[in-house]
Amino acid sequence: MTQQVTHPMVKFQRQVRSLVDSKIIKPSDSLWKIALLYGDEWSHWKRELLDFGFTMQDPISELLAVEAWDDE
Repeated sequence: MTQQVTHPMVKFQRQVRSLVDSKIIKPSDSLWKIALLYGDEWSHWKRELLDFGFTMQDPISELLAVEAWDDE
């Protein structure tokens, strides 16, 4: 029996989707707006996003559109 581990970015993506669904942020907002909500954790998530090729000016909708997170 194998247990599949959820990629940390999947969890982050779900949290951001929840913020959009709650209308706290909009899909058209830039990724940097998330920084205002994540406080001390933001430096970690910003580094992760940059590693995946995002810029802080990209719209949140681009983050939500990712279907698979590969570390390769």
